[in-house]
Amino acid sequence: MSRIDMDELLNRYLNGTATPQETQQVEMWLNHYGNPDSRWEQMDAESREQWLAGLFTDIQESASINTPKVVPMPPRRHVWRTIAAVAAVFAIFFTAYLEWPVLQRSLHPVQLTVLSVPKNEKKQIIIADGSTIRLNSGAKLEYPEEFNGKTREVYLSGEAYFDIRHDASKPFIIHTGRVITTVLGTAFNIKADNMLHTVVVTVTRGKVSVANEGQSLGVITPNQQISFNTVNHLHSQTDVDARLAIAWQVSDIHFNDITFAAAAAQLQQRFKVKITFANEKVKKCRFTGTAMREEKLDKILKVICSFNHATYQTKADGSIVIDGPGCE
Repeated sequence: MSRIDMDELLNRYLNGTATPQETQQVEMWLNHYGNPDSRWEQMDAESREQWLAGLFTDIQESASINTPKVVPMPPRRHVWRTIAAVAAVFAIFFTAYLEWPVLQRSLHPVQLTVLSVPKNEKKQIIIADGSTIRLNSGAKLEYPEEFNGKTREVYLSGEAYFDIRHDASKPFIIHTGRVITTVLGTAFNIKADNMLHTVVVTVTRGKVSVANEGQSLGVITPNQQISFNTVNHLHSQTDVDARLAIAWQVSDIHFNDITFAAAAAQLQQRFKVKITFANEKVKKCRFTGTAMREEKLDKILKVICSFNHATYQTKADGSIVIDGPGCE
């Protein structure tokens, strides 16, 4: 029985058009719990949680919220049924209904395994459903040992690449703060950057749905990306080269006919340093090359800048500024 069904049932009960069975159902709840106003106000948080748990046990048995059942109804008895009292009982009922998922998690918490990746390391795991997850440096993943419910849910902080095994009956859901990414079976990258206050989702295979607190931000397919700002809640959807978003997985850095701006983005991600340009024209220079994983940032920048007739300067705060006439 949904909230709409229960709302309609309450309306029928109040205006006298409910069936005898429906009237018995409502009055059974009222008779069992009576007027909760005074009791509810006197309860502490723990008592309210216990009361809500008891309420839902009975309502699930009689209202068939979880599974259809045939419930024998008790003989009809005269009960208090003023509109104010009925409204009070159902106000608490609807509050409990809305908070039931949270309450269930608190009463029956799922044991999660926490995997934290140290700085300058990467890790790959295969979880219970056979999906593969690669975690970037500093990332943290919380996941259950088994997926026993109707969904497969994990919690991510930082950056990770997901290659999810298809299961149409059990969607895979990644919680990144309040941003929720939902898939059935696909491959994609999620990067949560706390410094920039952004969550960026990039798809390499399949289709991904991204939402913030239940509000859809969009559905993206291969070589598409959604970027969401967690401060001002603005988001954008763009076409990208997904290979750049997942370049962190490869030990060597490959620059394959890309702009200086795109190369700087890769270096910024690899070496965790801010790189900016003093001249917009130099950002458009294109080149091809490979940087070995052992090479230092200074050596890589010297080579790239020589290709593009540019120079770079390291500021006191460690950030790097690139300048040059450009390649037009």
